[in-house]
Amino acid sequence: MTAAGLQSAKDLRVAPIPSQDANALMRKLHYSHKVVVNSQLHLGVYLGTRLEGAMQFGPSLDRRKLLGLVEGTAWNGFLELNRLAFSDNLPRNSESRALGVALRLIRKQYPQIEWIVSFADATQCGDGTIYRAAGFLLTRIKRNTTLWANEAGTVISNIGERTSMKKINATARQTEYHGGADMDHYKRLGFKPLDGFQLRYIYFTNPKARSRLTVPVLPYSAVREAGAAMIRGRRVGSIPAETTVSPTGEGGSTPTPTLQNTAAIP
Repeated sequence: MTAAGLQSAKDLRVAPIPSQDANALMRKLHYSHKVVVNSQLHLGVYLGTRLEGAMQFGPSLDRRKLLGLVEGTAWNGFLELNRLAFSDNLPRNSESRALGVALRLIRKQYPQIEWIVSFADATQCGDGTIYRAAGFLLTRIKRNTTLWANEAGTVISNIGERTSMKKINATARQTEYHGGADMDHYKRLGFKPLDGFQLRYIYFTNPKARSRLTVPVLPYSAVREAGAAMIRGRRVGSIPAETTVSPTGEGGSTPTPTLQNTAAIP
């Protein structure tokens, strides 16, 4: 049967793939066209023989800050879903099914992992519909302070810049940020925070660890109430001028947008 003839998400196959294959897919399908260098577990999503999606897991850039979300978590006791992208060739409900398979695989193969954290980018992409469908808990909605852009459309993450000393091309010349505690360097280059929200989700591969969660669980309805609803890069409703949603603690890492892209995979 050809890939076009497979119409059910039950026909999908999830399997480990080489990092170079996952990175190539992310550069093609992910709206940022960027990869996260600390990803360690790469899972491909196959429709027939065609690789049509991928999920990448690894340690968080801000692991020390995130450990406290679940009391007593070991240094290697959690992972971040760093990147996730699927093509539109996949049938309906493929995203949540593939993610569910990935979570079960992690639970079985890596018993030391008690929970998975992921960040939805409701500034540029989506508010985490896939995570909610897969049973993730919503634990934070906050105004975006991480993603910055200039008039040319170059988007950076302030966390990524502080931790990796990345090079960017801004104002028609190459500049390099040498670390630091603020974004004054980029402010001078015309960068400003994007308007929107960042959402944090947690999934417990060890259900017993949920009792050690140190932050409140928010109802899914809080997304729309906060004006943070976004689907495939389109805002759902308007964002209020002043919105306060608890909890608002700092921390977290580069958001993990979830999306589909109409680009075909060769």
